[in-house]
Amino acid sequence: MEENRIRLRWSGLRRFFAAFVNQANLLGHTFREGDGRTRLSFVLMGFGNLVRGQVAKGLYYFLSEAVFVVYMVLFGARSLVGIVTLGTKTQYIEAIPGQVPKVIRGDNSMLMLLYGVATVLLVVWFIATYFWNISSAMQTQRAVENGEVLPGLRTEAREYLDAKFHVTLMILPVMGLLLFTVLPLLFMILIAFTNYDSSHQPPGSLFHWTGLYTFKALFSNSGVLGGTFWPVLGWTITWAVIATASNYVLGMLLAILINRKGVRFKGLWRTVFVMSIAIPQFVSLLLMRNMLDDFGPINGVLQHWGLTSKFIPFLTNATFARISVLVVNLWVGIPYSMLITSGILLSIPKELYEAAAIDGASPFRMWTKIILPYVVFVTGPYLITQFIGNINNFNVIYLLTGGGPSGLTYYQAGKTDLLVTWLYKLTVNTRDYSYASAIGICVFIISAILSLVAYRNTKSYKKEETFQ
Repeated sequence: MEENRIRLRWSGLRRFFAAFVNQANLLGHTFREGDGRTRLSFVLMGFGNLVRGQVAKGLYYFLSEAVFVVYMVLFGARSLVGIVTLGTKTQYIEAIPGQVPKVIRGDNSMLMLLYGVATVLLVVWFIATYFWNISSAMQTQRAVENGEVLPGLRTEAREYLDAKFHVTLMILPVMGLLLFTVLPLLFMILIAFTNYDSSHQPPGSLFHWTGLYTFKALFSNSGVLGGTFWPVLGWTITWAVIATASNYVLGMLLAILINRKGVRFKGLWRTVFVMSIAIPQFVSLLLMRNMLDDFGPINGVLQHWGLTSKFIPFLTNATFARISVLVVNLWVGIPYSMLITSGILLSIPKELYEAAAIDGASPFRMWTKIILPYVVFVTGPYLITQFIGNINNFNVIYLLTGGGPSGLTYYQAGKTDLLVTWLYKLTVNTRDYSYASAIGICVFIISAILSLVAYRNTKSYKKEETFQ
């Protein structure tokens, strides 16, 4: 099995490089085989289509080239230079005796980086369009040489509303994806390689490229950042493992209990436990925060009954706070696991239970040998999703404890802060955008690696169509 996976990986790499080489050889091959009109398409995009009657496609390539050239001359070249320098002139106020102070405009590193990323994406789009132009010019030449009738504007329009209608529908989503997802994502990743923080706020103070300095400071064992990052990372993984496992197992056991023979009003019990889902999560968390306060109702009742002589620091002591967030997370997480596993339990063949009972298997044995493997097989991807979701579980931590209690040895973080809540504090409270961006990259890498490794080792992936 492992040998097959290695072969698949190497075959995928070979296909990628083969495709790259094919695209690189396309230009030379087309120039050698093409006629004069096709060769002119190398300089004047769309020419081969226009002279052969494909007006719409030719105009698209021609206008793409024209818009790209105009943009690069007026703005693009300057944006590419700006993404390298990130500005050289700082804005300042010039005091003139007897006159109103004058603001001397300077560069804005943030805007220069944003425009530079947008320009790079535009260059990538133009390169792809250029190759499509060359390929289209060659295809039309061969079609004419073979005596084929080239499709006109109406024919192509009908095709993009019929056979290629999926391409038409994907235009706006892809543009939105590039504009609102890829562009901001690349921008935020690049911020991690700069010194964009509270001391470098453009246009008054420019920031510059610093390479891997942010990551070195983050991973260092001696610095204050490293002294915060590693403990917060350890608590993040611990929290994700315990929160995911407890919700999953207890939700499954609750579903088993409700589905047992002899339990009446099954629908009523399910409804009761699902009520926590019907209430918005932030309302439940803020309510629990007030109840667990040092002077809240729970401490008041415990002291009134004589069970404690003073308040219990549910949210102000590091150990109690971590236990509290794990317990409260059960309240908001168990119903989801219960609902999912309830449907799966009903699909398990009763013959398995009967055969196990005849062999003298105990209820615990049935759970470990029948129920748990079956449920994990079906819900493997869901379990991985929940684990990654808990790594980034902002609501439970921030709304319940605010990341506290604070630690004197931590930089802008508390004892219950996850990486994602620490990232938020660095962004909002201290404007350490470079550190926050670096932490975001680390969270993504951790989540991606754990997801891929865990999923590829589940039976859901290895045996998609069968359960054994």
